[in-house]
Amino acid sequence: MTMITTCFYHIRSFRQIRSSLNDAMAASVASALVSSRLDQLNSVLYGTTLKYTGRLQRVQRALARVVVNQRSRPPFSSNELLKQFHWLPLECNVHFKLATLTFKALHTGRPPYLADLLQHHQSTRSLRSSSSSQLFIPRHNLSFGSRAFRFSASRIWNSSLCTFAKPSHFLLLNAILILTFSNQLTPPPSDPPSNAP
Repeated sequence: MTMITTCFYHIRSFRQIRSSLNDAMAASVASALVSSRLDQLNSVLYGTTLKYTGRLQRVQRALARVVVNQRSRPPFSSNELLKQFHWLPLECNVHFKLATLTFKALHTGRPPYLADLLQHHQSTRSLRSSSSSQLFIPRHNLSFGSRAFRFSASRIWNSSLCTFAKPSHFLLLNAILILTFSNQLTPPPSDPPSNAP
């Protein structure tokens, strides 16, 4: 709650000087003042209640409206506004952070306390998934336990395109993950109107 109050304080201060900045500078200031705070330790937010993550998402949307210099809601959706600045929504950003931590643990073995928690899935049959880098998801008894890194990281990693692309470079991983989560933001095309009477 303290971080949310602090973010809105910086947003109000940022709004007062927004008219003196160009768009590129405004985006840089917004990232330095608020977005960096939302990115700190956001991987621990996996599985958090919507009540808390919704408040953080409102911070991000309010920041985006200040960057575009609009006090009221813009005429386009909030997802389109975030995509304009190449910002992932909070939930997707949490998944992105978990996937990057998993990549580093798998390819560098660091940090070792996280790498030791990950195990590759060993299939006894010849399946399509056996050629991918799927991770083993252990069982858990409590819903709170599903938020632990050994469960959440494996689940996020297996649901992304990284298991089939097998990226060997961190920049390639970023591109794959951004593509994965951006596709989740794009609504499916609507059916054309029928000309039937």
